[in-house]
Amino acid sequence: MPDLIAGVVAMVVCAPAAYVLGPWLLRRIPEPILEEGQTKPRYAELATPRAAIWCAVLAAVAGGVVGWRIGFSAGLPAWIALAVSGAVLGYIDARTRYLPSAIIWPTYGVVAVALVGAAAVTGEWGSLRRAAIAGLIGFGVFYLLWFVFPRGVGFGDVRLSGLLAVALGWLGWGEFVTGLYGGFFLGAVLGIVLTAAKVFRRKEMFPFGPFMLAGAVLGVLFGGPLERLYLG
Repeated sequence: MPDLIAGVVAMVVCAPAAYVLGPWLLRRIPEPILEEGQTKPRYAELATPRAAIWCAVLAAVAGGVVGWRIGFSAGLPAWIALAVSGAVLGYIDARTRYLPSAIIWPTYGVVAVALVGAAAVTGEWGSLRRAAIAGLIGFGVFYLLWFVFPRGVGFGDVRLSGLLAVALGWLGWGEFVTGLYGGFFLGAVLGIVLTAAKVFRRKEMFPFGPFMLAGAVLGVLFGGPLERLYLG
């Protein structure tokens, strides 16, 4: 059953953490090596109060929704960490079209430690095994997409896919499938709309990260019910 108190607690934890962490990371993460002709705003230039507010709001929404859905379960700390990091990553990708590995890789470590700790406390080693398998599948599928269609999927998306897949896989296969690949649906539909509205140009790299992150939250919300509905 949804847990309102867990949702509120997650919001209270996530919002200030992202408010502080977002600008702090933007001032410190290294700039990517750009290809000839590419341009982007410098990360440090984005470390503004506006960025802090956006990161806090995004983290509060994601953390609140996930907390409300999964309650005070063993996986909640991992998802709180992912909500904070994901809010910062989503904001950066929307502004720069880059997903910094300097944020993604440490988040892998934090989420992994949190889930191993959760398995040790609860004995849910099957959930941990499923999370690891889901991470490999998610990373592998996105890697294949990047290899075949590099103009449509950036390697930052590949790195992010494995991280989201691990967290979703801990919750269940329904959450994994709905969350990871629901991002495709969001990206495709909204991408067409935003391109038609000339928010993005057809030939420029599309920031897919925010849609992957939104899809993961939807997976937490609807993955379990959809799996039960499908299996009858």
